[in-house]
Parts: sequence; C-alpha cells; structure tokens
Amino acid sequence: MSDITTINPATGKEIKSYDYMSDAEVNKIIEASHQVFLQWRETSHEERAKVITSIGDKLIEHKEDLARLMTEERGKTYEHSLQEVDLCKSICDYTAANGVAALADDERDLEGLEKGIITYQPIGIIYGIQPWNYPAYQVFRYTIANLMAGNAILLKHAANVTGSGLLIEKILHESDLPNDLFRTLIISHDQSEQIIANDKIRGVTLTGSDKAGAVVAQQAAKVLKKTVMELGSNDAFIVLEDADLELAATTCAHARLYNNGETCVAAKRFIVVDSVYDEFRELLIEKFKGYKVGDPMQETTDVGPMSSTQQRETLQKQVQESIDKGAKVAYSSDVDDSLPKEGAYQPLVILENISEDQPAYKDELFGPVASLIRAKDEKDAFRIANDSRYGLGGGVFSKDEDKAIRLATKYFDTGMIYINGYSLVQPGLPFGGVKDSGFGREHGGFGIKEFVNIKALHVVGKAPA
Repeated sequence: MSDITTINPATGKEIKSYDYMSDAEVNKIIEASHQVFLQWRETSHEERAKVITSIGDKLIEHKEDLARLMTEERGKTYEHSLQEVDLCKSICDYTAANGVAALADDERDLEGLEKGIITYQPIGIIYGIQPWNYPAYQVFRYTIANLMAGNAILLKHAANVTGSGLLIEKILHESDLPNDLFRTLIISHDQSEQIIANDKIRGVTLTGSDKAGAVVAQQAAKVLKKTVMELGSNDAFIVLEDADLELAATTCAHARLYNNGETCVAAKRFIVVDSVYDEFRELLIEKFKGYKVGDPMQETTDVGPMSSTQQRETLQKQVQESIDKGAKVAYSSDVDDSLPKEGAYQPLVILENISEDQPAYKDELFGPVASLIRAKDEKDAFRIANDSRYGLGGGVFSKDEDKAIRLATKYFDTGMIYINGYSLVQPGLPFGGVKDSGFGREHGGFGIKEFVNIKALHVVGKAPA
C-alpha cells in the first residue's frame, strides 16, 4: 500500500500514489544539496538574478500543465490556477530586478573605525514545509528569495499536492539552476523532524496552521534553527459609516470567496458599524448570490470544491457549532445536484449574530463561509477586529482614504491591511503577521534577508598607538 494517494476533490477519484523516500535517499539529497550550495554561494548576485529569470521563463512554458495539475489536485478553479502561475512569474521578475540591490553591501562611516561594512551572506540549506492551498505560490515565495540570497532549497509539500511539488522541481531543473539547489522530498512527519535536526539544514520556514507552526517551531528551537512562520488567520474587514458600500460588498465577497475561500489572508470576518450594517448585509448577500459553485475546469465556475472532504467536514462542524451557540444563517447557496456526490463541494454561507464563543468569531474558517459582525461604532469595530489571537491581514473601507490609512496604521494589530480593496499579495510589499499568525516576513525585500548571515565587518585601519 502506498504512503500517499492524491485525490481529485472535484470527483473523489484517485490521481496517483507515491511512496516515502528512504532515510538513506533523503540523506543523500541533503549532502548533494549542501555540496552544490558551497558552489552557488560563490556565484555573483548578477548571475543568480539571470538564473532566477530563467526559472520564470521556464515556468511560463509549463503554465498550462502546472495550472491543470493544481486544479486537479486541490480543486481551485483553472482560472485561479493560471493566475497563480502568473504570480509566481512576477515573483521571479521582481527578485531578479531588485535582488542585486537588496543584497548589496552597506558601508557606514563610524567613529573609531576606518569604515564599517554590513554584508549579507548565504547560510546553507533552507527547508520549507508548505501547504496545499496555493501549491505553486507558497513554494516560489520562499524559494526564489532564498535562491537569490545564495541558499539551497528543500521542499516538503502537502501530501495532497505531491504531484505539483514534483512538477515544480521538474520546472526548476529545466531552468539554468543547478539541479541539487532545489529538491522536493516525499517524506513523513517523523522524517521531517530528522531533517530539521540535520546539521546541514540552516533554516526552516512553514506556511500552515498555527498548530502546525507551534510544533515545527519547537522542533527547530531545540536545535537552534531560525524559522519563519506564516500561519493562519481570521482576517477582519472593517466597513465604516462613510464607506462606499457597493465597493465594500463587492470587494468583501471576492476577498472571501477567491481561491474557494481557502486563503490564509482572505477576508473572513466582516465587521460593520451599526449605522450601515443592514444595507451592507443586503448588498453582501446579493454579491454572494452572483458566485457559482461548480466544476473547477469550467470557465463559468467561480468557486470549486474544497480541497478534500475532510476539510469540508471540519468547516461544516465549525459552522454547526457556531449555529448551536446562536449564530444565524443569513445566506446559504445551493450546490448543483449534477455535480459528483463524491466531490468536496460546499455551499457559500454568510453567518450573522456572531458571539465571542463561536468558531465563526474566534477561529479560522478555511472555506467559503463569512462571518458578519455588527459593531456599535468605529472604535468598537477596531476592538472586535483586534479581539483575535491572529493578526495576518485585514481591511478598512472608508471614502476618507487618509482617515482609513491613519486608523489602519495606529489601531489595527495585524501585519497587512488593504485600504478600500483587496490585492491578495504584492511581491514588492512584505507578507507576514503577528500573534498566532506567525513571525518573519516574506516579499518586499524583507524575505530575501530572513535567512542570511548579516555580517558586520569592523575595518579598524590602523593599530592603536
């Protein structure tokens, strides 16, 4: 019996089976990765940038194949999969264009020294544990920055997107990148812990749930390895009294339902001040009614199945517990009877009458379910938004843009905030959160320095008299 079998969540049918690599095979990969790192770190920043460009070019050659496989393995719409590949290409382009300058030495004039130099040097192999919701983007987000920094990459991908992980490896191996600088590992959780403990692994990054992050961070802390954790969230989008409600409702529906609602930085809680709550509620229901759940390969589909029936069951339990504790269903869509019964299709749901003891208020609902929360006023809205163990993203809607920026800057306890819109991610801005949403940053020139040795050179010049 195979260790991993991937399943198409749209049909419930098996795709392919895989066996775990042996410990000996994994150790051989680590050793080869380390040896090629010793060569790669000597490569100039300019040459690394050229290799990054070749990765982006090769990615586009395989765009349709990768997009189709991502849709098949995790159920996201084919249109969104194509957009994901384009996002990965933009990461390559941004890094190639800006990486050389970001990694340049910083020379400072300091009293008592001829000069001081700060240099950013690679440290070795960076081990990434990545989730299924964005099978390519999550990988490229940490991989490209760290390759540019001069490090080597190992990937443990989520089991249900094993094929995508292997295809990404194939794409990078067809580029100008030396093969052993990027390898995909098919391994168990026990093997993963052994890899973290390996002396040749110098950094660990994980994108996933806060529970998984706590486990991996502890494993890395035992052996004093630096980590970057991008974890879950229940992002609040705040609608103020002076908001453009049509824009807010349109944006919030998109920000909740994009990528089948399975996005860490998706809008999950809509916090609306009392004076506009009823109007916004009707507009949001209207927008949700415009989204069609269906076959993810069809152009007319807006929302595909969830990634698995297990994920759907978890979401439905959270919804039911919230209802048992007083939540009301403001809206629930139908699921077409013609869709395969074995598929992981989930109705689009809006919950209201939300209280603090409900999962819809305090936990992450990872799927197409929105929590609609009434706030007394502006101050109360930010109180509710910050009343969370998470702090990844969020949004503020107000026609007074300066006010929205001021409030978001001073009072929103979260890592990323959208003002009057939703852009998911921008390679030129940092990505990451606070509290149980993790620590460290990716993108925006920050991610490229997370796993480097920030080395200080004290150039004294002359010996003391």
